Amino acid sequence: MDDQLRVTGIVLAGGMSRRLGRQKALEPLAGEPMITRVIGRLSPVVKDEVVVVVNDEARVAELPLPESVQTAVDRHPGVGPLGGILTGLEASDTDWSIAVSCDMPFLSARLFDYMLDQRDSYDAVIPLIKGRPEPTHGVYAKSCLPHMERKILAGELKIASFFDDVRVNFVHEDVLEDFDPGLISFFNVNTQQDLDRALTLVVEGR
Repeated sequence: MDDQLRVTGIVLAGGMSRRLGRQKALEPLAGEPMITRVIGRLSPVVKDEVVVVVNDEARVAELPLPESVQTAVDRHPGVGPLGGILTGLEASDTDWSIAVSCDMPFLSARLFDYMLDQRDSYDAVIPLIKGRPEPTHGVYAKSCLPHMERKILAGELKIASFFDDVRVNFVHEDVLEDFDPGLISFFNVNTQQDLDRALTLVVEGR
Protein backbone atom coordinates (compact mmCIF):
# COMPACT_ATOMS: atom_id res chain seq x y z
CA MET A 1 0.00 0.00 0.00
CA ASP A 2 1.17 3.55 -0.75
CA ASP A 3 2.72 4.96 2.45
CA GLN A 4 0.59 8.10 2.08
CA LEU A 5 -2.56 5.99 2.24
CA ARG A 6 -1.55 3.89 5.24
CA VAL A 7 -3.12 4.74 8.58
CA THR A 8 -2.58 3.16 12.00
CA GLY A 9 -5.35 2.50 14.50
CA ILE A 10 -4.41 3.35 18.09
CA VAL A 11 -6.59 1.69 20.72
CA LEU A 12 -6.23 3.07 24.25
CA ALA A 13 -6.52 0.19 26.72
CA GLY A 14 -4.72 1.49 29.78
CA GLY A 15 -7.71 2.66 31.80
CA MET A 16 -8.56 1.16 35.17
CA SER A 17 -12.33 0.71 34.55
CA ARG A 18 -13.06 2.00 38.06
CA ARG A 19 -16.71 2.84 37.46
CA LEU A 20 -17.54 -0.54 35.92
CA GLY A 21 -15.48 -2.39 38.52
CA ARG A 22 -13.92 -4.84 36.07
CA GLN A 23 -11.99 -4.73 32.83
CA LYS A 24 -14.38 -3.31 30.26
CA ALA A 25 -12.03 -4.24 27.42
CA LEU A 26 -12.86 -7.89 28.18
CA GLU A 27 -16.63 -7.49 28.50
CA PRO A 28 -18.37 -9.71 25.90
CA LEU A 29 -20.49 -8.11 23.19
CA ALA A 30 -22.06 -10.35 20.55
CA GLY A 31 -19.78 -13.18 21.63
CA GLU A 32 -16.50 -11.29 21.51
CA PRO A 33 -14.56 -9.12 23.96
CA MET A 34 -15.22 -5.41 23.56
CA ILE A 35 -11.63 -4.65 22.55
CA THR A 36 -11.83 -7.27 19.80
CA ARG A 37 -14.98 -5.62 18.50
CA VAL A 38 -13.31 -2.19 18.56
CA ILE A 39 -10.33 -3.50 16.57
CA GLY A 40 -12.73 -5.11 14.11
CA ARG A 41 -14.57 -1.82 13.62
CA LEU A 42 -11.27 -0.12 12.80
CA SER A 43 -10.06 -2.87 10.46
CA PRO A 44 -11.76 -1.67 7.25
CA VAL A 45 -9.87 1.62 7.59
CA VAL A 46 -6.50 0.62 9.07
CA LYS A 47 -6.26 -2.99 7.81
CA ASP A 48 -3.81 -4.83 10.11
CA GLU A 49 -1.99 -1.75 11.36
CA VAL A 50 -3.18 -1.49 14.96
CA VAL A 51 -1.32 -0.43 18.11
CA VAL A 52 -2.93 -1.18 21.47
CA VAL A 53 -1.56 1.04 24.24
CA VAL A 54 -1.49 -0.52 27.70
CA ASN A 55 -0.30 0.72 31.09
CA ASP A 56 2.11 -2.18 31.73
CA GLU A 57 3.38 -5.43 30.22
CA ALA A 58 1.14 -7.55 32.46
CA ARG A 59 -1.88 -6.03 30.76
CA VAL A 60 -0.76 -7.41 27.38
CA ALA A 61 -1.16 -11.01 28.53
CA GLU A 62 -4.70 -10.29 29.75
CA LEU A 63 -5.99 -9.00 26.43
CA PRO A 64 -7.17 -11.34 23.63
CA LEU A 65 -5.36 -9.57 20.79
CA PRO A 66 -4.82 -10.83 17.23
CA GLU A 67 -1.22 -11.68 16.37
CA SER A 68 -1.12 -8.81 13.90
CA VAL A 69 -1.72 -6.24 16.64
CA GLN A 70 1.26 -4.37 18.05
CA THR A 71 1.29 -3.36 21.70
CA ALA A 72 3.00 -0.40 23.33
CA VAL A 73 3.41 0.35 27.04
CA ASP A 74 2.35 3.88 27.91
CA ARG A 75 5.47 6.04 28.18
CA HIS A 76 3.64 8.44 30.50
CA PRO A 77 1.53 6.14 32.72
CA GLY A 78 -0.94 7.82 35.01
CA VAL A 79 -1.40 11.00 32.96
CA GLY A 80 -4.51 9.84 31.10
CA PRO A 81 -5.28 9.41 27.41
CA LEU A 82 -2.97 12.19 26.20
CA GLY A 83 0.01 10.03 27.19
CA GLY A 84 -1.61 7.01 25.56
CA ILE A 85 -2.14 8.80 22.25
CA LEU A 86 1.43 10.09 22.31
CA THR A 87 2.73 6.57 22.95
CA GLY A 88 0.63 5.16 20.12
CA LEU A 89 1.79 7.83 17.68
CA GLU A 90 5.41 7.13 18.58
CA ALA A 91 4.90 3.38 18.05
CA SER A 92 3.13 3.86 14.72
CA ASP A 93 5.10 3.63 11.50
CA THR A 94 2.58 5.72 9.56
CA ASP A 95 2.32 9.50 9.37
CA TRP A 96 -1.34 9.45 10.42
CA SER A 97 -3.24 7.49 13.06
CA ILE A 98 -6.80 7.12 14.31
CA ALA A 99 -6.96 7.14 18.12
CA VAL A 100 -9.92 5.61 19.96
CA SER A 101 -10.73 4.21 23.37
CA CYS A 102 -11.20 0.47 23.87
CA ASP A 103 -14.70 1.12 25.26
CA MET A 104 -16.25 2.51 22.03
CA PRO A 105 -17.92 -0.54 20.46
CA PHE A 106 -19.93 1.20 17.73
CA LEU A 107 -17.23 2.93 15.69
CA SER A 108 -18.07 3.76 12.08
CA ALA A 109 -15.55 3.07 9.31
CA ARG A 110 -17.61 5.34 7.06
CA LEU A 111 -17.17 8.26 9.44
CA PHE A 112 -13.45 7.65 9.79
CA ASP A 113 -13.07 7.51 6.01
CA TYR A 114 -14.68 10.94 5.85
CA MET A 115 -12.47 12.31 8.63
CA LEU A 116 -9.35 11.03 6.90
CA ASP A 117 -10.43 12.86 3.75
CA GLN A 118 -10.33 16.11 5.76
CA ARG A 119 -6.62 15.92 6.67
CA ASP A 120 -5.12 18.18 4.00
CA SER A 121 -3.18 21.09 5.54
CA TYR A 122 -4.06 19.99 9.08
CA ASP A 123 -2.33 18.16 11.94
CA ALA A 124 -5.50 16.68 13.45
CA VAL A 125 -9.15 16.08 12.61
CA ILE A 126 -11.40 16.13 15.66
CA PRO A 127 -15.20 15.75 16.03
CA LEU A 128 -17.03 18.54 17.83
CA ILE A 129 -20.27 17.65 19.64
CA LYS A 130 -22.28 20.25 21.55
CA GLY A 131 -19.29 22.56 21.18
CA ARG A 132 -16.91 20.12 22.85
CA PRO A 133 -14.13 18.16 21.12
CA GLU A 134 -14.13 14.36 21.14
CA PRO A 135 -10.36 13.72 21.10
CA THR A 136 -10.54 9.97 21.80
CA HIS A 137 -12.27 9.62 18.43
CA GLY A 138 -9.65 11.62 16.58
CA VAL A 139 -7.25 11.54 13.65
CA TYR A 140 -3.70 12.70 14.44
CA ALA A 141 -0.48 13.27 12.52
CA LYS A 142 2.96 12.64 13.97
CA SER A 143 3.48 16.41 13.76
CA CYS A 144 1.40 16.59 16.97
CA LEU A 145 4.01 14.71 19.00
CA PRO A 146 6.27 17.54 20.21
CA HIS A 147 3.26 19.61 21.23
CA MET A 148 1.77 16.68 23.18
CA GLU A 149 5.09 16.03 24.91
CA ARG A 150 5.45 19.67 25.91
CA LYS A 151 1.99 19.76 27.47
CA ILE A 152 2.59 16.55 29.42
CA LEU A 153 5.86 17.85 30.80
CA ALA A 154 4.06 21.05 31.82
CA GLY A 155 1.38 19.05 33.62
CA GLU A 156 -1.37 20.14 31.20
CA LEU A 157 -2.98 16.76 30.68
CA LYS A 158 -6.23 17.45 28.84
CA ILE A 159 -5.91 16.13 25.31
CA ALA A 160 -7.26 19.37 23.90
CA SER A 161 -4.56 21.36 25.70
CA PHE A 162 -2.27 21.24 22.66
CA PHE A 163 -4.93 22.03 20.04
CA ASP A 164 -4.06 25.74 19.99
CA ASP A 165 -0.51 24.82 18.99
CA VAL A 166 -1.43 22.81 15.88
CA ARG A 167 -3.79 23.01 12.93
CA VAL A 168 -7.02 21.24 13.88
CA ASN A 169 -9.92 20.63 11.52
CA PHE A 170 -13.01 20.35 13.72
CA VAL A 171 -15.85 18.30 12.22
CA HIS A 172 -19.15 19.72 13.45
CA GLU A 173 -22.14 17.82 14.73
CA ASP A 174 -24.37 18.33 11.68
CA VAL A 175 -21.70 16.79 9.42
CA LEU A 176 -21.07 13.93 11.84
CA GLU A 177 -24.80 13.11 11.79
CA ASP A 178 -24.65 12.66 8.01
CA PHE A 179 -22.21 9.78 8.45
CA ASP A 180 -23.30 8.53 11.86
CA PRO A 181 -27.01 9.14 12.54
CA GLY A 182 -27.57 9.35 16.28
CA LEU A 183 -23.83 9.74 16.84
CA ILE A 184 -23.66 6.19 18.17
CA SER A 185 -19.95 6.03 17.30
CA PHE A 186 -19.27 8.21 20.31
CA PHE A 187 -21.07 5.99 22.79
CA ASN A 188 -18.62 4.58 25.31
CA VAL A 189 -19.00 2.11 28.15
CA ASN A 190 -18.14 3.37 31.63
CA THR A 191 -20.84 1.92 33.88
CA GLN A 192 -23.05 -1.16 34.12
CA GLN A 193 -25.91 0.96 32.75
CA ASP A 194 -23.77 1.81 29.72
CA LEU A 195 -22.93 -1.83 29.23
CA ASP A 196 -26.59 -2.82 29.40
CA ARG A 197 -27.41 -0.26 26.73
CA ALA A 198 -24.52 -1.49 24.58
CA LEU A 199 -25.86 -5.04 24.77
CA THR A 200 -29.28 -3.78 23.67
CA LEU A 201 -27.75 -1.89 20.75
CA VAL A 202 -25.88 -4.99 19.65
CA VAL A 203 -29.13 -6.98 19.62
CA GLU A 204 -30.62 -4.21 17.46
CA GLY A 205 -27.81 -4.74 14.97
CA ARG A 206 -25.81 -1.59 15.71
